[in-house]
Amino acid sequence: MNQKSMHSYMDMDPKSGFNSLTKTFHSLRPPVHLPPEDTPLSATEYAFSLRANSPWPDSVALINSLTGQRIFYSDFIRKTNSLAAYLQKVIKLSKNDVAFVLSPNSVQVPILYFSLLSLGIIVSPANPVSTESEISRLIQLSKPVIAFATSSTVHKLPRLKYQTVLIDSPEFDSVMTSSKHQLDPVRVSQSDLAAIMYSSGTTGKVKGVMLTHRNLIAQVAISWGSRQQQQQRESPAAMLFTMPYFHIYGFYYCVRSVALSEVAVVMERSELKKMLRAVEEFKVTHVALTPPVVVVALSKDDLTKGYDLSSLEGVVCGSAPLGKDSIVAFMARFPKVVFVQAYGLTESTAGISLTEGPEESKHWGSVGRLSWGLEAKIVDPETGYVLPPLNHGELWIRGPIVMKGYIGDAKATGETLLKDGWMRTGDLCYIDKDGFVYVVDRLKELIKFKGFQVAPAELEQLLLSHPEIADAAVVPYPDEEAGEVPMAFVVRQLQSRSRLINEAEIMNFVAKQVAPYKKIRRVEFVNSIPKSPAGKILRKDLIKIAVPSRL
Repeated sequence: MNQKSMHSYMDMDPKSGFNSLTKTFHSLRPPVHLPPEDTPLSATEYAFSLRANSPWPDSVALINSLTGQRIFYSDFIRKTNSLAAYLQKVIKLSKNDVAFVLSPNSVQVPILYFSLLSLGIIVSPANPVSTESEISRLIQLSKPVIAFATSSTVHKLPRLKYQTVLIDSPEFDSVMTSSKHQLDPVRVSQSDLAAIMYSSGTTGKVKGVMLTHRNLIAQVAISWGSRQQQQQRESPAAMLFTMPYFHIYGFYYCVRSVALSEVAVVMERSELKKMLRAVEEFKVTHVALTPPVVVVALSKDDLTKGYDLSSLEGVVCGSAPLGKDSIVAFMARFPKVVFVQAYGLTESTAGISLTEGPEESKHWGSVGRLSWGLEAKIVDPETGYVLPPLNHGELWIRGPIVMKGYIGDAKATGETLLKDGWMRTGDLCYIDKDGFVYVVDRLKELIKFKGFQVAPAELEQLLLSHPEIADAAVVPYPDEEAGEVPMAFVVRQLQSRSRLINEAEIMNFVAKQVAPYKKIRRVEFVNSIPKSPAGKILRKDLIKIAVPSRL
């Protein structure tokens, strides 16, 4: 340890991780080994290299929860290589090409991802319920040369340079099992782009988040290191995949599950009763859920009865903090299950912090401690001052999981990625004296509907396009099942016609143009929308009207 590092270590509080000299919080997690940055290595190679150390030479990799179909790791690797060879030799895809993926969850998706990543092709997955106009915007951002879709989504896609490949077709199955083509190895640098993931911005413009192979490798290394520090398992963990593969958590968990030799039980749709049945049938040990699903499961006493859930060891809850009462109720009903709260962003390649073990879970309302390799600052959004523990401010992070930037959007990149590698999260947080992170509010104005991001400005632009609406604003409205739903405040055009537009007409107008999770669920008519002198909508004033007890 050099003199500078020694001084830095001496100035750090070992309980909170806060360095009083630099005003920076450091992770308190044990160190994790990362491969040297200049070593050529794709996320596929890295995951397979860790998988090679597995105590289970050929365990099950994937299970289709609907049919029970099982794919073993030997088949998974073989199919990955066969598909990669076909894409390289027949379709002629090459490194840095972008592949657009529009598919619900299936056992084919992880194989496709691993094949593309091994070739240095940039994976760009989107929500399959997106409308054609929404997809058109995404394609303008990422500029893919090829698309992979299913028979239910292919009609939404425009013509690209290469054909659209149907991953639910017999031909795709045939390609994955063929040994006709020989794969030429591709040199992939860790700094190369691995994925373009889509994240809603507060301006209503969707942003393409650029993630590198290094970003994925770092997140997987964190999970690998954490698993190695735990007691060795007698059999592989079985993870129920309720999260969509197009979402950052699903994308990351796809790579992670292979590295850790987990069994991925894949569900196309996350329906609670089917999830419970899958846990029982496939002896699921771990499941990732959003807070609304946990709340619904706990609100109905008889919902979990009648299912054998004895295999369940852990539940990860992300996308929003879960209240103390719900955590206490969960622990009371499932005392042997470790409850994990996690927090992350698309821009941070998923996890920033999490609780580990039952004791950390008792820090009610916390989303855990910073992941390994991360530094954080709490910055006053008004003054820019960096704050000590227990003070509220915007969370800034720095570390190997931070994105490369937003594709084609230098302005947004410059506003989010700052000098010296710091990234603004847009979330109002504080870190306590034991190093636990608490998310207080979002500085960003996104609405979280069942974990999906909804930008109010996007819906407001749609509402204002209606000839009978003079002005509009959209805010989050609390909902027990969804977490939050979009609520619209609307000012009618009074002179438009004798019969004024009503709530149902407004909701239908929006619903026809957006994905289901973005639909307006409540409408209130007002005489005017409160705005600042600069013309900015004062959403907190509207939230006070909608939910007086919320603020």
